[in-house]
Amino acid sequence: MAAKAKAPKETPLMKQYNDIKAKYPDACLLFRVGDFYETFGEDAIRTANILGITLTKRSPGTASEIELAGFPHHSINVYLPKLVKAGLRVAICDQLEDPKATKTIVKRGVTELVTPGVALNDEVLSSKANNFLCAIHFAKKSLGISFLDVSTGEFLTSEGDVEYIDKLLQNFAPSEVLVQKNNKLKFQEAFGNTYNLFFLDDWIFKEDYALESLTNHFKTKSLKGYGVEDLEEGIIACGAILYYLSETQHTRVEHISTIQRIAEDAYVWMDRFTIRNLELYNSTNSNATTLLNVIDKTISPMGGRLLKRWLALPLKNSKRIVERHDIVDELKENDILLNGFQKQIKQISDLERLTSKIAMGKVSPRELIYLRDSLDAIIPIKEQALKSDNVALKTIGDALHDCSLLRERIAHTIHADAPVSITKGNAIATGINQELDELRNISHSGKAFLDALELRESQNTGIPSLKVAFNNVFGYYIEVRNTHKDKVPENWIRKQTLVNAERYITEELKEYESKILGAEEKIYKLENALYEEFVNWCAQYIKPVQLNAGLIAQLDCLASFAQLAIDNNYVKPQIDESFDLDIKDGRHPVIEKQLPHDVPYIANDVYLNNDNQQIIMITGPNMSGKSAILRQTALIVLLAQMGSFVPAREVRMGVVDKIFTRVGASDNISMGESTFMVEMNETASILNNISNRSLVLLDEIGRGTSTYDGISIAWAIAEYLHEHPTKPKTLFATHYHELNDMQEHFDGVKNFNVSVKELKETVLFIRKLVPGGSAHSFGIHVAKMAGMPKTVINRAEKMLKQLEKGHKKEDSKLTPVEQDLQLSFFNLDDPLLEELKQEILQTDINSLTPIEAMMKLNELKRLVSK
Repeated sequence: MAAKAKAPKETPLMKQYNDIKAKYPDACLLFRVGDFYETFGEDAIRTANILGITLTKRSPGTASEIELAGFPHHSINVYLPKLVKAGLRVAICDQLEDPKATKTIVKRGVTELVTPGVALNDEVLSSKANNFLCAIHFAKKSLGISFLDVSTGEFLTSEGDVEYIDKLLQNFAPSEVLVQKNNKLKFQEAFGNTYNLFFLDDWIFKEDYALESLTNHFKTKSLKGYGVEDLEEGIIACGAILYYLSETQHTRVEHISTIQRIAEDAYVWMDRFTIRNLELYNSTNSNATTLLNVIDKTISPMGGRLLKRWLALPLKNSKRIVERHDIVDELKENDILLNGFQKQIKQISDLERLTSKIAMGKVSPRELIYLRDSLDAIIPIKEQALKSDNVALKTIGDALHDCSLLRERIAHTIHADAPVSITKGNAIATGINQELDELRNISHSGKAFLDALELRESQNTGIPSLKVAFNNVFGYYIEVRNTHKDKVPENWIRKQTLVNAERYITEELKEYESKILGAEEKIYKLENALYEEFVNWCAQYIKPVQLNAGLIAQLDCLASFAQLAIDNNYVKPQIDESFDLDIKDGRHPVIEKQLPHDVPYIANDVYLNNDNQQIIMITGPNMSGKSAILRQTALIVLLAQMGSFVPAREVRMGVVDKIFTRVGASDNISMGESTFMVEMNETASILNNISNRSLVLLDEIGRGTSTYDGISIAWAIAEYLHEHPTKPKTLFATHYHELNDMQEHFDGVKNFNVSVKELKETVLFIRKLVPGGSAHSFGIHVAKMAGMPKTVINRAEKMLKQLEKGHKKEDSKLTPVEQDLQLSFFNLDDPLLEELKQEILQTDINSLTPIEAMMKLNELKRLVSK
């Protein structure tokens, strides 16, 4: 029987690697070996592929052969971001002791686990965007959600139904989402598979565990002070995030000093369709310009991140909205104040991310200088704000902390020419520590000493070419060319023989070498200890610096609005308690920026209320600008309730609490849904959530099915909105000209059309909204403009004439009643009494909701009254 092959012997290094890798099986392990970070096996294959570095093999040709890829340890900040951006979780395994201090294998351990949601590297992070880690807890009735940006310390939580959580996921766009293992399918069914997910054990999602984790972190007995104590599911999600931080070795997180509630009822509701349709900060078209691209005039990273938050969560509180408008008005009219703020804000670094680095002990000496310069730049802002006549500006000025002792201590402690890393040395200023100053004198005087020694020995020996030098192998030595080696004194010790020279050492040189090298090592250790102590002292200022960061971010956003208004001729909207929306000469903020300079934007008026002009039925040809009018109305409302001025001549409006849009077709065929099914799903969501302050924008409803089906559905939806007790303000764009008949039957429906001028050979799109319906769609003309072959156009025109002729013949065969019914859905003559009877008999009273019952009664009443 053949002898059994022996398993390859595992080296101590690979045993250590395998033991550590077993603890982080789903992470790419960067294993520090000497001056390199190495990866092995599958990790090496992925790393080499992502980074474009060479893939080699350890112990090639043997039974223990394994793939190997690595890079120099000092290049970690270059390569780590690339791995994280590729979606990898990266465990950084460092040497935990000096290799010189041990005769066995160096002790190693994971010092940080970097994942897409907890990345701190500046190369991974975008300065004007948050990097949120998210956790979702699935409960029986609702879902809890939390967001944490570990790079800024922002910690937010909320809870609600699937639709609300979906909206928050779109708004906050987390880099990583934590979910219970047993809810993987639930998450994907509800939110799709586009998110970077990580699954945690179910026991982590428990209320008592979460509550204990949060109160221990914040050092409080309860969460009442944060206003989240009633959010049971939200608290559980927050606990999962804190657990994940500890698991990824993020234990120094004092900068996470508070937790905020995302109050659903404090902000304008927009469902995920509306957020997508309005292209607020993302677009399905990679080249599209978003609203955020147009309105972002912020200067600081904090301001840029806050502006995105304001856009995602517009205010509903009219007092707060008006307060923002007043500050923008003050800055717009006072260019000295605006320019003064902007000049100072330009000098302010990312205070939020600097404080997080201080908390984690990762701040560099140079970044501390940036912090001091930033805090210095805040002082003139504070002084200017306090002098303002605006009460809200004065309040901001009063709240800004001068951090005078922190600024003074940084200036005194950190060298003005501070290095980018403490390892570079010379970070602590002279005069801070006497021992450090003495050691530096020894180190710095070395060159002078060696020059003097070289000159003295040259004179004493008569060797003119003698030189004193240093290398890592022998340390300091005296080199003498062979032509003069007979002049070398007997007490010199020969150390190395070269082809043309000999190298010697002396007792004096050895003694000085020990002194110099010892001083440099002591300097390194002492400076590191002093620096760490100072950073820990700075940590006590985290909260006031974070407060300043938040206030500067607000000022930056408001100054951005003022600059936007100046640059683009925006006006201050008038906010009142009415239910009206009155826009005079409104413009689309994005489209007007994309037009050539010599092409004016055609501005339009829109007036809606809950009484006599609740629904505007907009007809007009394709390409005439119906969709643009719908979108600009929503964007003007959004901008106003963010606190910005708006692109119009004049705007007066009551606060809108919900914005719904159904604009454009969006197939979801991969999920087994047709265009029409998607359209109906989105529209159903709107009809089930409307309120008396809602703004509803519907574009071409019903076009995904047959003509008469489409007309029927569109009519029924418009009627539902009109008869609904809340009377939501609605813009309804359609190419079904039959819907123009609704104005005759419903008091709140008014017909408008986007005008065109028919010329001899062409059609001129005026793009002006005017009262009255439109009778043509000009589809063939649009096809001609698109460059359709002439034969196709000619054939289409002939077919249109034939169809119109045939339609008239069909109409002539109908009875007068049938013709009348085709023209108007609800015109009742005596012959139709039987139909009315059948309508009543076929109504299932038990299945009607109160609103449907009331609408059915209204319909019957209207039929009978004719």
